[in-house]
Amino acid sequence: MMSQLSEWFWQERLWFPEGLGWADLEDRDGRVYAKGRDLWVALPIALLFLIIRQIFERTVATPLASLLGLKEAARVKAPHNPTLESYYCKMSKHPAQDSIANLCKQTGGSERQVQRWFRRRRNQDRPSLLKKFREASWRFTFYLLAFIAGLAALIDKPWLYDLKEMWEGFPVLTLLPSQYWYYMIELGFYSSLLFSVASDVKRKDFKEQIVHHVATILLISFSWCVNYIRAGTLIMLVHDSSDYLLESAKMFNYAGWRNACNYIFILFAALFIITRLVIFPFRIIYCTWVYPVTVYEPFFGYYFFNGLLMILQCLHIFWAILIIRIALRFLTNNEKVDDDRSDKDETDESEEEEEEDDCKKEMKKNGPVQNGHAVHNNNHSKRE
Repeated sequence: MMSQLSEWFWQERLWFPEGLGWADLEDRDGRVYAKGRDLWVALPIALLFLIIRQIFERTVATPLASLLGLKEAARVKAPHNPTLESYYCKMSKHPAQDSIANLCKQTGGSERQVQRWFRRRRNQDRPSLLKKFREASWRFTFYLLAFIAGLAALIDKPWLYDLKEMWEGFPVLTLLPSQYWYYMIELGFYSSLLFSVASDVKRKDFKEQIVHHVATILLISFSWCVNYIRAGTLIMLVHDSSDYLLESAKMFNYAGWRNACNYIFILFAALFIITRLVIFPFRIIYCTWVYPVTVYEPFFGYYFFNGLLMILQCLHIFWAILIIRIALRFLTNNEKVDDDRSDKDETDESEEEEEEDDCKKEMKKNGPVQNGHAVHNNNHSKRE
């Protein structure tokens, strides 16, 4: 059954224009073509990336964070409470008001104490600034090197300047060594991101990130198998051209370099809009959706490939809205640039006022303590 399914899946009429097939991609006369089996190389590369990342984060990113003056805000740990811990793990991290009342009865604590415990417990689960910085620095390093390598591999290629050249002679396009390694390294990196997604910092667009990684892996793999390699290299170059700026803005943000973060983010926003909302849809997708039908009849692979590109474009629009919203806040109100997708620590600012109220009530009961003036406790912290 599996062999029949494989035979049906790889039938030539699905993946090639009429009159062409897998036989056209057999190596001959010293010319080498992409093979589906080559993609297995990406798996050990992905595992190698995971190992290199651990070494990089410990030996490069951590000292860099210290050099840039990254400072962690002290977090007060929630005291051990089996009842509240059980509710937190099994029921909800954000209990409703009636649940808080029940928990107060079970623990003998006040409503304020229960709410404070849950705030502190949620903060414990949030990733530290150092973890975020190390993740951003790793991605910044890869995206920057990938963009430089991709540009070096394509700078002398005619299809970088005339996009219609990407279909010249399709599908009989000779595989170049630079294209091979560009593909395998990119595929290995995105596979490593998918493997590490459980341990990476989770943001509000977590689901969109998963869709993006899966769509990217499918796009790279499919374009390799059916020799859409020229188009694939251009798509990867466009994506790598702005991502390193975003990651560097995050690094400066975590380190507290507000001005550097703000101006790099504005540069990133401009480049993102140009590459993802102008060049990608009106140049690249145009040359994969509109131009090919003037050369050959549409086939399933044509629709599948462009369908994946449209998924990426929808994600681009989603992220562009978030980026423009942040940029406008900075440009119009001079607010600091913050990642709306990130979970921020909950502060107990209201707690300070509550504790002062408690002090005043206590003073009313006990009377003045020192020279007719109540002594207030100023040792508490606003941030946990």
